[in-house]
Amino acid sequence: MKYLLSTAATLALLGTTAAADFTLNVLHINDVHSRIEPINRFDSSCGAEDDAEGKCFGGIARVATKITELRDGIKADGGNVITLDAGDQFQGSMMYTTYKGAAAAEFMNIIGFDAMAVGNHEFDDGPAALRKFTDTVDFPVVSGNLDLSGSELLKGHVENAVVLDVNGTKVGIVSALATDTVDTSSPGDNVVFMDEIESLKADVAALQAQGVNIILALNHVGFVKDLEIAQSVPGIDAVIGGHSHTFLSSSSQKRAGAYPTFASQADGTLVPVAQAYAYSKYVGHLELTFNDAGELLYAGGDAIVLDASVTPDAQIAARVAELSGPIEELKAKVVASSAGVIDGARENCRTGECQMGNLVADAMLDRVKSQGVSIAIQNGGGLRASIDAGEVTMGEVLTVLPFQNTLATFQISGQGVIDALENGVSQVEEVKGRFPQVAGLKFTWDPSVAPGEGRVQDVMVAEGDGFVPIDPAKTYGVVTNNYVRGGGDGYKMFRSGMNAYDYGPGLEVVVADYMAAQGDYTPYTDGRIAQK
Repeated sequence: MKYLLSTAATLALLGTTAAADFTLNVLHINDVHSRIEPINRFDSSCGAEDDAEGKCFGGIARVATKITELRDGIKADGGNVITLDAGDQFQGSMMYTTYKGAAAAEFMNIIGFDAMAVGNHEFDDGPAALRKFTDTVDFPVVSGNLDLSGSELLKGHVENAVVLDVNGTKVGIVSALATDTVDTSSPGDNVVFMDEIESLKADVAALQAQGVNIILALNHVGFVKDLEIAQSVPGIDAVIGGHSHTFLSSSSQKRAGAYPTFASQADGTLVPVAQAYAYSKYVGHLELTFNDAGELLYAGGDAIVLDASVTPDAQIAARVAELSGPIEELKAKVVASSAGVIDGARENCRTGECQMGNLVADAMLDRVKSQGVSIAIQNGGGLRASIDAGEVTMGEVLTVLPFQNTLATFQISGQGVIDALENGVSQVEEVKGRFPQVAGLKFTWDPSVAPGEGRVQDVMVAEGDGFVPIDPAKTYGVVTNNYVRGGGDGYKMFRSGMNAYDYGPGLEVVVADYMAAQGDYTPYTDGRIAQK
């Protein structure tokens, strides 16, 4: 599907366009989250047997096949093509916990990317892990709103912007990373985040001063912010995004929006915004045509699903199998069973009570209730997949909980708990990961109230066989994961918790043990989180 942007585009379709028109094909992925192996329809691990039966999607071998097929076809027709990644290769499966960024770097080099944006999860193991990745890959890694002057590790190793030479035409790539990465990951004190829009304006102006008049923003800020950037930054011709896992499509009715979605600037200029969901399930193909002045004439394309019809690249599939060997025995171990699908969908666990949130919070609380702990709070963003009905393997649990978080306990006032819940529901509209999944309490929240102004109401805590109103002055024992306890996802009030103790067991082990003790676990919600 193509969207006409000017009268000149009509002329192009009639074959009367000037010879200087330039069509750029942009192949892109985002938020792979270490789904190097194929995934099932729940974005979790998909076994070899299911893959052989055509039930799997994605995996880096299918990504390689599709990108190579598209790129070779475009080049054979004399076309222009670049391949981009909008960030978050890190974190999400045992492939990451075992190999960190090395596996992603190896496969990206084989596929042949032209540039990659820094995602927030590229900082999950600190700046050192990102530096190792940038030293390994054959392409530039870019993020323009980071001040790295104080970081000896990253200074000079992440670009503000890059210029690609595409068959003699200069194509500029600028980039921004979500400023709340300080809450959602571990960039450290020496990485300073600047305003996304102001930084992009400066980088675009610098490229224009160099004579670059085709400029793409390769961002990791989320779809809502991408639209704001597309509206607000003159000189950007298109936005390739990530972070929010948004499924844009020109062919599927299940889409979150059109591919591409257009934003209008103050002067009426239309800027296309594209994103291709997540987890290696799609490859985006955005086609952009410019006149000789660098003005965008039309844009179109689609996110292409990598289902069983896409044959995995044999060489890469063999290498993936080789890397899988050391961890396959652990992943294949059956640890529990479930009577039904346990819903851990991102859009559900970041906006309200969800089955996976109840399971994880219940398991956390069960593990430490003998220590006088009565409340569990788990960030919805820490839940990364659903689990299918039937046998549950450790690999499935690890896909849900890939971050190697451990249990952490502490004491805090009832008011501190209320403040934590208020933080948790403060960014629901943006589907942020701080949404609180809970056990040992229930609450109501009102989206019509401004964030931070009392959205949370009617907080009740378990006492005896029932629930009683929380006492703001009383001290409560709380369990969460070590990331949230350290202030992650905006839970800074937990840093001042009393008698804090990183209890130690990995969250994935806690959940696996809890499910095993239940027999055939039955997924459920019970209204512990209500919305007015």
